[in-house]
Amino acid sequence: MYLVTSEEMRKIDRYTIDSVGIPSLVLMENAGRAIAEEAFRLAETGAARGRPPRWLILVGKGNNGGDGLVCARHMAERGWETLTVYAVPPEQLKGEAAVQRDIADKLGLPAVVFEPGKLEWGRFDGIVDALLGTGTAGEPREPYASLIREANASGLPIVAADIPSGLDADTGETADACIRATVTVALAMLKRGLLLHPGAEAAGRTVVRPIGIPEGAARELGVNTFVLNEETLRRRFGLSAVPPARAANTHKGTYGHVLAVAGSRRMSGAGLLCAKAALRAGCGLVTWAVPEALALPLAGALPEAMIRGIADGGSGEWADADVGDALSAAADKQAVVIGPGLGRWTGDRGWLRRWWQTVASPLVVDADALNMLAAAGAGTSGSGPAAPSAEPFSAWPRRESATVLTPHPGEMARLCGLSVREVQRDRIGLARDFALRHGVVLVLKGARTVVASPSGEVYVNTTGNPGMATGGTGDVLAGVIAALLAQGMDATAAAALGVYMHGAAGDRAAAARTSPASLIAGDVVDWL
Repeated sequence: MYLVTSEEMRKIDRYTIDSVGIPSLVLMENAGRAIAEEAFRLAETGAARGRPPRWLILVGKGNNGGDGLVCARHMAERGWETLTVYAVPPEQLKGEAAVQRDIADKLGLPAVVFEPGKLEWGRFDGIVDALLGTGTAGEPREPYASLIREANASGLPIVAADIPSGLDADTGETADACIRATVTVALAMLKRGLLLHPGAEAAGRTVVRPIGIPEGAARELGVNTFVLNEETLRRRFGLSAVPPARAANTHKGTYGHVLAVAGSRRMSGAGLLCAKAALRAGCGLVTWAVPEALALPLAGALPEAMIRGIADGGSGEWADADVGDALSAAADKQAVVIGPGLGRWTGDRGWLRRWWQTVASPLVVDADALNMLAAAGAGTSGSGPAAPSAEPFSAWPRRESATVLTPHPGEMARLCGLSVREVQRDRIGLARDFALRHGVVLVLKGARTVVASPSGEVYVNTTGNPGMATGGTGDVLAGVIAALLAQGMDATAAAALGVYMHGAAGDRAAAARTSPASLIAGDVVDWL
């Protein structure tokens, strides 16, 4: 399923009308019918009232308003009582919206022009929001703002046409005056702002309904952002969220060997979660590398993993660990994950540089290793302050082998030399640009995790829940992606499937508990 910006949707509309030849009035007719049908479904779930439903249709002067007028007509045909509320005098409507206004007039559909404080909201059972479409941004002006506020205050269920009025279709940012919808009917394709937060909350339950625009139009116009769900996994990668049955004549070596360079004296749990998640995600073998003094105490923590102690002079610290010895452990592995729970120490930049330049297998870089990347700048020795850079990561050379970076917004901000707010303002655009310029697969974690490929494709995840906002869940994700890489999966596919699996496991774990707030990272591992 494609995920589009307002400009991409505008071009897709024009392509459909001009090149495919489907008239705009046909698209508007289909849109209005789709909105009405969702209102019918919503009304069926409500209490019986012994009379026809009464709904308000809030209409703006653009094409979104035209969709609403078509919706009012279909409701009237069903026997519903409707009242069209024009935000502005109806003579201001233009184009197709004006055509629908004239049809509604000829049919005698009741209508009024909005006056603040004059509507009797309590007489009605529901609202259709057809005020502002995808082409608007920023704070709604009057009288739209007052109409939006009164609609929200009414407490009535609201069906939003394409996008809630006051929601930015591209970023998901919400204006002070923004419709809080019960259901949003996304027309033809999902707009980015409906999936990203905080827009997702304002949209309520979102459904996508066809209106006659061919899916090939998005492909023809080069749209390359997708909703990450089971359909996308199947169609884009040929993958299933449920692992396929294994052939009978296979063995542990068939499914790859992961090296997890993770955990330290204070944060051994991060390494444990990462290694265990890799095993749960299907790899055949995991070697867990830790400073040698920690190997014996941790030996029984995960019996299924092999512990590789790295010579450390008995200190138990990565600062004293022999990087050559550690690198030798990576020689025969199909994937390496580095970073969870490592900690930081003097010289760690040069230490990570050795891994970056030496490891030939696919590499997943997470947690403290990402902060080493951000701190390294142009330095290669790991001593002294990093050279200043507008984007600290830009000093690192491209790796020939597949590389997956898994930052949360704070780590991403450090990698890019930005603030967290700047990162969150355009997660999709920033992730795509970063992956393209640096030749990496970027997994920008958070609510609606973004997976960006070095070829420019972006996938926005639909699984996961707030209960996963707890320490260790990122370590689990790093292990899952490494396991999929070790099984021979392409880096973009491994990241996409790993992110989806990780979120789905979190959803299953949350559903099994009284409250998602009690979720811990180990629960996610157990539900993989």
